Amino acid sequence: MPSPTPYDLIVIGAGQGGGPLAGTVAEAGHDVALLERAHVGGTCVNEGCTPTKTMVASARVAHLARRAGDYGVETGEVSVDLETVRQRKRDIVDMFRSGSRSSIEEKENLDLIEGDGRFVDATTVEVDLGDGETSTLTADRIVINTGARPVIPPIDGLDDVDPLTSTSIMELGSVPDHLLILGGGYIGLEFGQMFRRFGAEVTIIDRGEHVLGREDADVAEALQDILREDGIRVLNETSLTAVGSTDGTITAHLDGPDAPDRVAGDELLVAAGRRPNTDTLNVRAAGVETTERGHVQVDDRLATTTDGIYAIGDVTGGPAFTHVSYDDYRVLQDNWLHGGDHTTEDRLVAYTLFTDPQLGRVGLTEAQAQDRGLDVTVAQMPMTHVARALEVDETRGLMKAVIDSTTNRLLGAAVLGIEGGEVMSILQTAMMGNLPVDRLQAAPFAHPTLAESLNNLFAGLDLGPAEEPSGGED
Repeated sequence: MPSPTPYDLIVIGAGQGGGPLAGTVAEAGHDVALLERAHVGGTCVNEGCTPTKTMVASARVAHLARRAGDYGVETGEVSVDLETVRQRKRDIVDMFRSGSRSSIEEKENLDLIEGDGRFVDATTVEVDLGDGETSTLTADRIVINTGARPVIPPIDGLDDVDPLTSTSIMELGSVPDHLLILGGGYIGLEFGQMFRRFGAEVTIIDRGEHVLGREDADVAEALQDILREDGIRVLNETSLTAVGSTDGTITAHLDGPDAPDRVAGDELLVAAGRRPNTDTLNVRAAGVETTERGHVQVDDRLATTTDGIYAIGDVTGGPAFTHVSYDDYRVLQDNWLHGGDHTTEDRLVAYTLFTDPQLGRVGLTEAQAQDRGLDVTVAQMPMTHVARALEVDETRGLMKAVIDSTTNRLLGAAVLGIEGGEVMSILQTAMMGNLPVDRLQAAPFAHPTLAESLNNLFAGLDLGPAEEPSGGED
């Protein structure tokens, strides 16, 4: 057996954290091996953010075309050619993927190895290159960035109907007549509204009292109202108990207080969560501990239970967002290359759900703040009170901010409205800068912009004198 090829660093997985980390460490003069068994770019570029938001854009155009008369614009009948939508999505994914690959391949000291890696021990990785060929690598420092994949839950008959996942649904060449969706999380809601706008009848089956189970009830229910207004059937507190298929028709058997016994459709999307890609890594051989669900256990510096082995991105079980994975990369590269003391502790996590209108979320919900025993003030305003939203006739949704009553600092916010993610990012910036709410209350934002709505959101608050938060200054 040939001796293992030595490296300074092995990165398993070329996702949005692993790829940049491998490139940055290589640029610093270290020999790096980057392993990838599918496509560079990870979930974001290939099956997540890039393709889904490309298709969401097509769905929004269809929606606006149907609304043209509201703006005094006359159009004809609107139809969607899903094959063209799909090709546009494929072209953009190919462009992004090629760009990621080129960036990796042009780096000196960096070897891109295409194959399936597994641990032999804490410093050795064996790579299945295909066609019976293998390669063995060794390094004192290894990073796991293998991501996650859709879960198919153990429901009677589900495997037999060939359900769609968040990946395979984007390869449909025609719009289903009736799309059934299991799950009321980010994936289910984005695809539900998307395919409704493409022309499908859509039914969402969700076990919770409301969709987005971790969101405040008033925000989630406002989003549900919007989806129902768009013609989507949302079944709350409903379980899928069994599935059957006859002559191309899928029958979902349901159990819920307001649900029918069964509902029929021609496609079923399973959006019931994701599982970490650790089952083929043989992490036990390296002494790396995982949770019951298979996520790699890490500390606030992303170190696993084995010295020299780290994990970043979705595989750790943290917030499953691309920007979080990329921030994991920042933690490691700052600590390794710049002598930093960067951690993930108290990281301010934000996200945007790309329904229309968007839901931008940052920090704590009202319920989470109350669970922590915090004294809070809540500012809330419907989008019908936003001048810019009225001008462009996009008034669905609401804005909600949770404020520490003692310090007048923001604890969190949700913006369900036109460009909700962009408005949320202003509040995120205020939180990062430890800005008191009265500064936003009186800020001279440009008119007429969506940002200006923050003046009105906080206008009615009697803020009173504030105490300085511990360790913070204006």
